[in-house]
Amino acid sequence: MNPQTPAGTVKLYSAGSLSGALNDVAKAFQAATGQAVEAKYGPSGLLKKEIAGGAPAQVFTSANIEHPQALHDAGKSGPVRLFARNKLCALVKPGLKVDSANLLERMLDPDVKLGTSTPKADPSGDYAFEVFQNAEKVKPGTQAVLEKKALLLTGGATSAVPPAGRAVYGWHVAEGHADIFLTYCTNAVVAQKENSGQQIVALPDNLSVGVDYGMTVMNGAPATAQQFADFIMSPPAQKILVSHGFAESR
Repeated sequence: MNPQTPAGTVKLYSAGSLSGALNDVAKAFQAATGQAVEAKYGPSGLLKKEIAGGAPAQVFTSANIEHPQALHDAGKSGPVRLFARNKLCALVKPGLKVDSANLLERMLDPDVKLGTSTPKADPSGDYAFEVFQNAEKVKPGTQAVLEKKALLLTGGATSAVPPAGRAVYGWHVAEGHADIFLTYCTNAVVAQKENSGQQIVALPDNLSVGVDYGMTVMNGAPATAQQFADFIMSPPAQKILVSHGFAESR
């Protein structure tokens, strides 16, 4: 974190997919309490490693339950709370004929570039590979094909960074790095706003994967950190999350 962070500022480490929503939640929290929040956003798996290595996080919000649970199980943080839900969608380049019914067929097409995030480093990649496991049940033999062809374009320590002001998923599709990108539906909406021709395709029920976001407060964190975590669970903050496309935890 920034060594110039004012005393009393809540130090948040958070999944990148939450950046827009939690920036607005932080503003509402500051307006209500006078307490500021400084956030570091990134792939949840990489952030978990940083925190386990001693990074000065006070609140950790992850795009899965497992990463904060691992910190709790290691004796580094308090209980884990589910605070938001999401889903995976397919972000599709303009002109490619894809719908929910033919999505699996198009993902298997050897001429179609399939993008995902990086498993283990970023839960988005783990969820995408869960989609591949579901595909195996629909059409045996497809999991290995999809895992082999998946391009791990985001979420890794050395992943390409888009130009300033560009959302990474829409940028990758716009640049032709991927024709179909499996990402959070909330990220797909952001990408489509920046790139109006890009399509958002819902996963069919037999491929669909739900996304649970977990939060934990680090041991030794000041009372303001717990106050912020409690605020995230409050109706005003949950309303903000819903406005960004997340589903409430309740």
